[in-house]
Amino acid sequence: MSSRITSLEVAARAGVSQSAVSRVFTPGASASRKTIEKVRRAAEELGYRPNSLARAMVSGKSRIIGLVVAYLDNHFYPEALEKLSNALQEKGYHVLIFMASQTAGNVDSVVQEILDYQVDGIIAASVALGSDLSKRCREAGVPMVLFNRSQDDETMSAVTSDNRAGGRKVAEFLLAGGHERIAYLAGWDGASTQRDREAGFLEGLAAAGRQLYARQLGNYRTEQAREATRALFVGRSQEERPDAVFAANDHMAFAALDVLRFELGLSVPDQVSVVGYDDVPLAAWPAYNLTTLRQPANQMVRHTVDLLLSMIDEPDTPANQVQINGPLVVRGSARVPEGWSE
Repeated sequence: MSSRITSLEVAARAGVSQSAVSRVFTPGASASRKTIEKVRRAAEELGYRPNSLARAMVSGKSRIIGLVVAYLDNHFYPEALEKLSNALQEKGYHVLIFMASQTAGNVDSVVQEILDYQVDGIIAASVALGSDLSKRCREAGVPMVLFNRSQDDETMSAVTSDNRAGGRKVAEFLLAGGHERIAYLAGWDGASTQRDREAGFLEGLAAAGRQLYARQLGNYRTEQAREATRALFVGRSQEERPDAVFAANDHMAFAALDVLRFELGLSVPDQVSVVGYDDVPLAAWPAYNLTTLRQPANQMVRHTVDLLLSMIDEPDTPANQVQINGPLVVRGSARVPEGWSE
């Protein structure tokens, strides 16, 4: 069995110092183009691979970010996780993804496992957090940023779309379209996204002197969203059933559209309008053509990565809660008010 090639052997082959070899293979470190070319050529000739774990032990930095997520059913999250991973890798970081269920205790145990990997930072997406979790991360010197979730904790950094404003926009759009019986298909009540979207939606209705006609809980789950849609429509006459439905995310809006059109034989948007929230790629497919409130994923990812890396580089960086405004994307699943423009 051949022995492992060392950085000292690479340095000798390249005619440079061992510290120069270390700089070439350390993300963020500086080295001249000539040195980089010589070192990488020597490393390739010798079959050298840098020992990232050993470097982490020496530097105290693993260049690893823990990414914890609980909910991948919604198409928004796989796309967002890909964007987050790519953005972090461009900055020289590796990503470890951990799955957790939507319960605070489970997430706490998963985060403790992540800390055991000596990560430099944590991004938590679509998860509920225990009250002492941020304190434990701070004590461990590991910054955390919430992605597409917020928390009533001034010490916890978070990046979201402006969910409350988004809910108001949807209400204003449906009211302008002349809808009289507006229903809401709610997500999981433990999620800040659900609470804020519904709060903004109700505010928009109240501002026009209107109330919500009906509400059913879909819990951000396909089958529950189908059942909730049936509960809103089955057994009601045309005059009694909703003439518009706002679903708290696109994932549930797709389920509602399938039930309305293929089970109940209703025409969308002639008999009922449907609006979602997220603007996942599937929303633009002709099969759904969904009107929806867009989450600005690229901006959310950029702010999340910038915030986390600034907290890693400067531990005294104060916590920050970022809310990014998103547009209403009008397609064919909802009645468009005459002369409408956002």
